[in-house]
Amino acid sequence: MAAQKTLSDAFYETLKDVYYAEKQSVKALKKSAKAAKSEELKTAFQNHQEESAGQVTRLEQVFEIIGKAPRAKTCEAMQGITSEMEEDLEDFGETDAADAVLIGCAQAIEHYEIARYGMLRTWATQLGHADAAKLLEQTLEEEKKADALLSQIAESANKSANKKAA
Repeated sequence: MAAQKTLSDAFYETLKDVYYAEKQSVKALKKSAKAAKSEELKTAFQNHQEESAGQVTRLEQVFEIIGKAPRAKTCEAMQGITSEMEEDLEDFGETDAADAVLIGCAQAIEHYEIARYGMLRTWATQLGHADAAKLLEQTLEEEKKADALLSQIAESANKSANKKAA
C-alpha cells in the first residue's frame, strides 16, 4: 500500500518544480533580452533576469529552511511555455510584432510563477515555515511587479506593431 501523501510532500514537490521553472526563466529572459527590439523591453528583461537569479538563490534558502537539498524536477508547464516562445520567436522574431509577442510569452511565464509562488507561500504558512513564507512572498511581489511592467510596456509595443501593420 502506498504511503499517504501530505501537504508537506506537495510543498516539496512543487518547490522542486518551481526551482526548475525559475532556472529556465533565467535562460528565457536572457534569450528574450537579445531578441527584444525596444530598449525599454530589453532593459526590463535584463533587470528581471538578474532578479530571477536572486529568486533561484531565495528558493535554495527555502530548501534549506525545510531541511532538504535544492533539487529541480522537470516542470512540464515551463517547458511548454518556453517551447512556445521559441516557436513565436521563429515566426515573429523579425517582424514589427516581435516585441508584442515576446511580452505575451514573458507574461505567460510570469502568470505561471505568480500562481505557483502564491500557492507555495500559503502552504509554507500552513506548514509553519514562516521564514520560507516570507521569502516566497518577496518573490511573489517581484513577479507581480515584473508582470505589471510588461503590461505597461505592452501598451506601446502593441500600438507600434498595430500601426505598422495598418
